[in-house]
Amino acid sequence: MITLYGGPTPNARKVSIALEEMGLAWRLELIDILNGDQLTPEFLALNPNNKAPVIVDDEPPEGADGRPFVLWESGAILLYLAEKTGRFMPTAPAARAIAMQWLMFQMSGVGPMFGQNAHFEFYAKDRHEYAATRYANEVDRLLRVLESRLGESPYIAGPDYSIVDMATFPYLQRQLQVKGEGLPNLSRWADAIRARPAVQRGMQVGLSELRKETIEGGLTGFSDEHRSILFGEKQFERFRR
Repeated sequence: MITLYGGPTPNARKVSIALEEMGLAWRLELIDILNGDQLTPEFLALNPNNKAPVIVDDEPPEGADGRPFVLWESGAILLYLAEKTGRFMPTAPAARAIAMQWLMFQMSGVGPMFGQNAHFEFYAKDRHEYAATRYANEVDRLLRVLESRLGESPYIAGPDYSIVDMATFPYLQRQLQVKGEGLPNLSRWADAIRARPAVQRGMQVGLSELRKETIEGGLTGFSDEHRSILFGEKQFERFRR
């Protein structure tokens, strides 16, 4: 059994989609990041970087000394699950390298830049025009990179569906709702991913506990206390003790 620590966020949904696609037995341990669950001693013992998702695999790999295996960082988790099951990742060296390239593109580009765009557009207390414009432009640039890639390939990493698609899909929902008409290749790809039953199940992770203070929940009641937990003093307190 694999325990997924996370909630209704793009990074946790990457992992829940993979768990569903790979047919692995798993359970969710909800981490409410607005409540500060990621800052508790129990969670920090799993991930000192105080970020979800984290997995704990009760069937550890070789070299884990027989103890439940703890892993964080969503890209590392996806690679681990792909290697554990032998699915959704190319094995031929060239194709695998290309898949790794696009997975790193998601991890270093799409995730951080889309996150910063959301922060300065919706969550920052004060409007910072330079930052808002900088990240909005970067999101558009990254969307165009993906649009171009999917004009030449059925899936992001190549001809076959892979963990790269699982990693990227959860980040694109809001952008495609707004800009999908101008991104036909991305929209075609997203429709194909969205139609997969395992993706539909994976995207439901933690949805019943979705907070109204989030963008997806309607952005009602997001407060200075939430900002402190997510971006400010609350998450830094433990480093000052």
